[in-house]
Amino acid sequence: MTSYLLAGGGTAGHVNPLLALADYIKSVSPDDQILTLGTKEGLESDLVPARGYEIEFVEKLPFPRKPNSYALKFPFRFARAVATARRVIRAHKIDIVVGFGGYASAPAYVAAKLEKAKIVVHEANALPGIANRLGANFADAVGSAFPNSSLKHAIHVGMPLRTEIEQVAKKRDSKFARAHFGLEEDTFTLLVTGGSLGAKRINDAIETSRDLLLAAGVQVLHIVGGKSDLAPLKQKGYLRISYCDRMDLAMAAADFAVSRAGAATVSELTAIGIPALYLPYSVGNGEQAHNLESLIQSGGGVKIDDIAFDRTYVASELVPLLSSAKKLATMAKAARANGILDGTKRLYQLVSGVLSK
Repeated sequence: MTSYLLAGGGTAGHVNPLLALADYIKSVSPDDQILTLGTKEGLESDLVPARGYEIEFVEKLPFPRKPNSYALKFPFRFARAVATARRVIRAHKIDIVVGFGGYASAPAYVAAKLEKAKIVVHEANALPGIANRLGANFADAVGSAFPNSSLKHAIHVGMPLRTEIEQVAKKRDSKFARAHFGLEEDTFTLLVTGGSLGAKRINDAIETSRDLLLAAGVQVLHIVGGKSDLAPLKQKGYLRISYCDRMDLAMAAADFAVSRAGAATVSELTAIGIPALYLPYSVGNGEQAHNLESLIQSGGGVKIDDIAFDRTYVASELVPLLSSAKKLATMAKAARANGILDGTKRLYQLVSGVLSK
């Protein structure tokens, strides 16, 4: 029996691959013990217990980026978080820590090093965060979702995907998915999403271009996100919703997508083989643009800056692209070639290889 500590969280991009690995471990080795480590502020505090896994918490400690009172206190608070993680590792006789980035990962990596537990890092973005850059320095193995990861010694394993996305990728029923949303079953469908909070530039451009898309014979499933002022709306050829709890069906319904370029979104769209126009989120360290490098080079997607996406672009570039069956077929094939459907299994094999040493 192996005891795992899966660490990470904050966003769905960290929590979902953690849960995918946890579920896979239980499916192949039911007697293994799985514990998770996160923060009370992150999505893991709700999602992990809801999936039936035990979770322990450490303090949420962003790495300081400028000299101030918080920076002076940080080393002491971080040491306290490491001590908490060490107690968890000892109490549960943890054999291996698998980290996915986020605030809980850094103290987990240091604690595992001090307790002589094995360490595996999985990085979702091509441009890694601080916690995983730290852990990669002394990890036993490092896995990455994208082939152009800058982490030391990273092995490209892909992204652990949610089971429902894997099922769509293996067998997609577009008609059923469109019927679920009340869309026409045989009409070309454009999925528009800016993530759970939404993306104003994407929303505004689509809102002002609805007539152009309708005239081109394109129906739109538009997920505007929780922060948008646009109210839910259903009209012929257009469905606008604030939140979607069945993204697997939203993707199954889509022939093409307009989206941000978060690691999970790119991984899921390519696994299913959906060509897309991506507008990388420019705030932060620019990791979304890096997530697209190999995909854009292969022709599986198109990338533009936020500021360029407007009604003029939709009319001059997007509508002609959506009207070209040949181009879309080529893009879909390239997108699927970039996708990895068995990322969970590949990560598990990486972890198993470390355990066998």
